Amino acid sequence: MKLLFWLSLSVIVLAYVGYPICLWIRARYWPRPVQRASICPTVTIILAVHNEETQLPRKLNNLTTLDYPQHCLEIIVVSDGSTDETGQVLTGWESPHRRILMLPTHGGKASALNRGMAVATGEIICFVDVRQTIALNGLKNLVENFADPCVGCVSGELIIRKSKEAPFDGVGFYWRLEKHIRNWEALAGSTVGATGAFYAVRKSLLSPLPEGTILDDVYIPLQVARKGQRVVVDLRAVLWDDFIPGPRQEYRRKVRTLTGNYQLMQLAPWILTPSNPLFLQFICHKLLRLVVPFALVGAMVSAFWVRHGIYGLALVLQVVFYALAVSRIFGSKRNLFSRLANISLAFIVLNIAAAVALFYFVTGRRVVWAR
Repeated sequence: MKLLFWLSLSVIVLAYVGYPICLWIRARYWPRPVQRASICPTVTIILAVHNEETQLPRKLNNLTTLDYPQHCLEIIVVSDGSTDETGQVLTGWESPHRRILMLPTHGGKASALNRGMAVATGEIICFVDVRQTIALNGLKNLVENFADPCVGCVSGELIIRKSKEAPFDGVGFYWRLEKHIRNWEALAGSTVGATGAFYAVRKSLLSPLPEGTILDDVYIPLQVARKGQRVVVDLRAVLWDDFIPGPRQEYRRKVRTLTGNYQLMQLAPWILTPSNPLFLQFICHKLLRLVVPFALVGAMVSAFWVRHGIYGLALVLQVVFYALAVSRIFGSKRNLFSRLANISLAFIVLNIAAAVALFYFVTGRRVVWAR
């Protein structure tokens, strides 16, 4: 049982402390800077939507007012079997540099992106989501990274705006950690994934997504890295999101993304072999987090079994940590321990979602792309 405790603790610490510290050291002392320059290649923005009549007008205005030469910019909106008024919102919007693809059935995001990529004409393909707002100079800053011939994919910097009414601000803590990890990975060479709401890729490096791909923003960057090109992050290419999910919404989102991590190993088995140039990063950044739920159970069971010395202390600390999450659910949302309680609850939601994701993957349950 003592061996189980230390193995479980090692997995947890490596995933959330050890790996980030190693990345920070490497990025600080052995960085690989990107050679940026002001360039204006042709760019195609692809926006896939499903039943987004409310958000779409604002997003279209955002995309058409970006600070980028309009004669070099193409915008493709793919409506993936929308059944609301999305079609009416798009009526009259099409022009020589704006294209609309109305798909009759809801085939999923991967299918919609494939349709957009098939007709895109730009040298750079930029993928965006509907809810977030891109800074006016965001696209220009993103594209400047492609002046470096070693760069094949660039991710933008998503900023979640703080709100006093945020129902679940523990999510912000883990998102900030995730952003730091991605940035440090990119500074050291390449990051494993991109921010799905705003990232760009050289068209020459793209190939159709497998049907039903959940995480295009991880699958595509991994393919880019496999072809010998870097995947980087530009902190100047900013976009904002005002949406902060509650526990249930965050749980659903994490189940989908973590199921996508399992799916990646099925769609691209090579990522678990040395032929993947980001093999170690993928193991430490993605796979270890899928193992952490079981390590948490191992740490609790083994500490309870031994119950003396350091193991007894570890048991008490675990009970306190989980009690904080319970207090966040049933107690006051604004007290001395509210921040710790939010972090605790967010961590538990994340790991429950990871365990459920494994169940979904093993049983073949499909996770559908929706609003």
